[in-house]
Amino acid sequence: MAICILMPKVGITVESCIIGEWLKKPGDPVSEGDVLFTYETDKATLECESTASGTLLERFYENGDEVPCLISVCAIGEPGEDVSSLRPEKAGAAEQKKPAAAPAAKAAAVSPVSSGSASGAVSPRAKDLAARSGADLSSIAGTGPDGRVIERDVRRVLAEGPDLPAPAPEAASAAQAEFEDVRLSTIRKTIARTMFKSLSGMAQLTHNFSFDASALLACRARFKAEGGDSAGITLGDMILFAVSRTLLSCPDLNAHMLEETSIRRFKHVQLGVAVDTERGLMVPTVRDADTKSLLEISKEVKELAAACRAGNINPDLLSGGSFTVSNLGGFGVESFSPVINPPQTGLLGVCTIVQRPRTAKDGSIELYPAMTLSLTYDHRALDGAPASRYVQGLCRKLENFTELLSE
Repeated sequence: MAICILMPKVGITVESCIIGEWLKKPGDPVSEGDVLFTYETDKATLECESTASGTLLERFYENGDEVPCLISVCAIGEPGEDVSSLRPEKAGAAEQKKPAAAPAAKAAAVSPVSSGSASGAVSPRAKDLAARSGADLSSIAGTGPDGRVIERDVRRVLAEGPDLPAPAPEAASAAQAEFEDVRLSTIRKTIARTMFKSLSGMAQLTHNFSFDASALLACRARFKAEGGDSAGITLGDMILFAVSRTLLSCPDLNAHMLEETSIRRFKHVQLGVAVDTERGLMVPTVRDADTKSLLEISKEVKELAAACRAGNINPDLLSGGSFTVSNLGGFGVESFSPVINPPQTGLLGVCTIVQRPRTAKDGSIELYPAMTLSLTYDHRALDGAPASRYVQGLCRKLENFTELLSE
C-alpha cells in the first residue's frame, strides 16, 4: 500500500519550507533512510529521509516550491499503485485554474500590493515577496494546498509581466561578461531583512573598550597544558563565560525592546553566539548560560556551531536569545561596530589581541596584550553610562579571570 511522505515539521516556529533539490525521481527505488530531497527553512538547509521502502511513485512538488509543514510531498509504494488519494487536497484543481488566471496575473505584476488574496490564504514568504515587488495578491491564483498563495505563484506573476525588447546580441554578450546575477538564498534574504530592520529601527551606538588579556592568555595556556576536556576551551569560550556571569548586572542589556512601549528583562542569560557558515551567519542560543560552567558552555557552543555548519540545526535553537556575542578576533579585526539582532538591545563584538605600549611601574615602556571589546547597544533601551559601566566591569572580570572562575 502506497504511503505519503510529509514535509517535516522542524521546530515550533516553522510553518513552511522550500524544497531545495530532489535527489530521487519517480520510478527510483527507495530504501528507508534514503535522502529524498533537501529543504530550506529561514535559517538552515536540511535533508528529508524516507520513512518507507519501495518505489518513488510521484512527486507532488518540485525544486523551489514552498510547502507547508506536514503536507504530502511525494508517494512511495509498489509500481502501478494509485496515489490520487495521497495528493494534497485541491492541488490538481488549483493547477487547472492557472491558465485562466494568467491575464489577471500579468496585470498584478505592476499593481499595488493588496492585503488580501483570492483564496484568503497566503504564505509568509509570498507576502514578503509581494510587498517587495508590488504584486497584487488578490489577483493571484494560489497553487498551494487549498488554493493557498505561495512564493512560486508570486514569482510566476512577476515572470509573466510586460515583455521587454530583447537586447542586441552584442549587448547581451557584453552584459554577461561584465556581471552575474546570483539569486539570494533563503538564509541570505533573512539576514538582509533582519539587518535592515535593525539599522533602520534602532538608535544604535557602539563603545570600544580594551583590557589587558595577560591573565586570560595565562589561564588558556594552563587549560591546554592540563589536557583532557579543558584543552578544548578557547579564549572565545572564556569571554562567553564572563559575559554570562556579568550580564545580569545590567538588566537592560539582557533584554528585548518591545515596540518602544516596554522592555522585557530576562531572569537568565539566553546567550546568542554568532557562527559563520557557508550559508551565512547563524546565531544559536546557549540557554540559561549563567547557570552553566565554563566547560559546559565550551562544549555546547561547539555542538551548536557544528550543527549550524552542517545545516541540520533545529530552528528553535536559533531563536530566543537575550544578548549576542560576535567574535571576529580570528580574522584580525581590531575594532568594529556590531549590528544588534532585534529585538535584543545589545551585542558584544570581540576583537583580536594586539601588543600595545604602556608605562610600567618603574617608568619604563612595556608592551602588553590588549584585547578590544565593542559593545553596540540600543540607546532607546539604555544610556551610555550604564552601558559603559557594564563593559568596564566585564573588562575587570576578564583581567582577573582566575578569580571569576572561583566565584
